[in-house]
Amino acid sequence: MRHLVSVENLGTEEIRDLLELAVSLKGEWRKGGNKPVLAGKTLGMVFQKPSLRTRVSFEVGMSQLGGRAMYLSPKEIQLGQRESVADVARVLSRFVDGIMARVFDHADIEGLAAYASVPVINGLSDYVHPCQALSDLLTIYEKRGALQGLVLAYVGDGNNVVHSLLFAGSKVGIEVRVSTPSGYEPSDVVVSKATEFARETGGRVVVDADPRSAVSGADVVYTDTWASMGQEDEREARLPLFQPYQVNEELLSLAKPDALVMHCLPAHRGEEITDGVIDGPQSAVLDQAENRMHLQKAILVTLMAG
Repeated sequence: MRHLVSVENLGTEEIRDLLELAVSLKGEWRKGGNKPVLAGKTLGMVFQKPSLRTRVSFEVGMSQLGGRAMYLSPKEIQLGQRESVADVARVLSRFVDGIMARVFDHADIEGLAAYASVPVINGLSDYVHPCQALSDLLTIYEKRGALQGLVLAYVGDGNNVVHSLLFAGSKVGIEVRVSTPSGYEPSDVVVSKATEFARETGGRVVVDADPRSAVSGADVVYTDTWASMGQEDEREARLPLFQPYQVNEELLSLAKPDALVMHCLPAHRGEEITDGVIDGPQSAVLDQAENRMHLQKAILVTLMAG
């Protein structure tokens, strides 16, 4: 693993290695702190999109591992505008030991990885959100002790998060059910690739417009905002279409009694999820948020240590 561009590029064993390392680093952290295995290393963080969890989890994670992170705002680096992606990648490679980028266009991540001589980590693109999906696997693994054979139901918009959940779940033998309104399904290409991965691992991919069918008997019920960053002008048009896909107490009752509730945040309470569900006893949402840091530390160590 030289870069983390998308989970689709990882093998099942690479994913399992990251999860095991994250568990180890989290345990070490809780016992008093992590070893400074990234002492003297610097992570350059390129942001086109703002984020609470991505910035803080990477910055604190690097600090806990003995390194440092440098925040580069949209005004400082305008990928492909003020300076070409290739030049940004090559110049940053002379200064830092790794690059994390949170962008709109996935091609920008691919360009950074193609031209950088240091590891590149996709902190989010409009196509995929690999760090989120991998940390979600960590949360599920901690709560259930296994991944193979579980059923994860995703209800809502077929966005970058569900793309990565499809890749990640299918790579480790999870049955991933996706339910969206018509016209908002995940990419056909992603579904096709994930279906192929699932055939090799014993997992399964199901895309169904009926949220009740998707959630029925599920081990995990997952949702996300109905209008992602950059789609704010579509919000009002989307609300009535997505209302039947709200994760509320009635919908959750169709899942297993101990089903986990997951949301990658930020949440629009009262829209895609109700207060009673996100704050309820089945919610793993805050554990998800914390695990972004621990799983990302595993990525940083894998790519930058040594």
